[in-house]
Amino acid sequence: MASVWLVPDGLDGDRVDAAASRMTGLSRSRIEDLAAAGGVLVNSVPVAKSHRVRAGDLLEVEITTAPTVSVVPVEVAGISIVYDDADIVVVDKPAGVAAHPSLGWDGPSVVEHLAAAGFRISTSGAAERQGIVQRLDVGTSGLMVVAKSEPAYTALKRAFKARTVEKTYHTLVQGLPDPLAGTIEAPIGRHPGADYKMAVVSGGRHSVTHYQMLEAFRAVTLLEVHLETGRTHQIRVHMQAIRHPCVGDPTYGGDPVLAAQLGLDRQWLHAVELGFVHPRSGDPVRFTSPYPDDLARALALVGG
Repeated sequence: MASVWLVPDGLDGDRVDAAASRMTGLSRSRIEDLAAAGGVLVNSVPVAKSHRVRAGDLLEVEITTAPTVSVVPVEVAGISIVYDDADIVVVDKPAGVAAHPSLGWDGPSVVEHLAAAGFRISTSGAAERQGIVQRLDVGTSGLMVVAKSEPAYTALKRAFKARTVEKTYHTLVQGLPDPLAGTIEAPIGRHPGADYKMAVVSGGRHSVTHYQMLEAFRAVTLLEVHLETGRTHQIRVHMQAIRHPCVGDPTYGGDPVLAAQLGLDRQWLHAVELGFVHPRSGDPVRFTSPYPDDLARALALVGG
């Protein structure tokens, strides 16, 4: 599978291994291996890992992915289990479910669903989020991995911190971004006027989002997004910051009339792919998730 990216101004002059790592979400060592095999191209020409890119270059990365773990998801106690072994459980979280209980949220959570289904998960982490090594917003659907064993929790937390976990999102945004592929680098912190929101603010935490167009429609665009950092509401905040909010996301600038026309009561944002090194076996694994019904229907409407 090849991904093509337009090198943004902020990466002008960087080594191609560093730039490609930032833009694709792959680890730098993985990019180095791909470059050695001729799988990293700049303007259609294979380059060495030390090649310096320029703003406006077309960077192409031939991504050799880990085998997808093919299993039929099992619905257990209201949650879809994609994969389960002694160390991890991968769930396909529906919208309307939080990752874990928290103040101000009295709805269902992944942690509670797993407990109701009889899963024993890691006791590491804060009491209300034991086993949780990543989170998705309540209104965002898609893949999450939860640690069951203590060694798995430690290994996965390190992997997320080292940015070696490959997370791919698809989102439908309003309008047509210019450029069609790029990087958004803007600090994110609490919104100064609303505690429940985040915003691009001076002094916020360093935040980097890479995106590329998958398909353009009349008034909206389907994007693939990779996160270099993992801030709260990062994709939604950054899409609003470039004036292309996620469809169905009025909290961050989405048009409620458009959302109603498409039958959406949440943001069109889905975690479609999750890849990481298994904490026990050391083998790379990759999981994929199809669009849920509400997102698929909305996409069919804009493409009709």
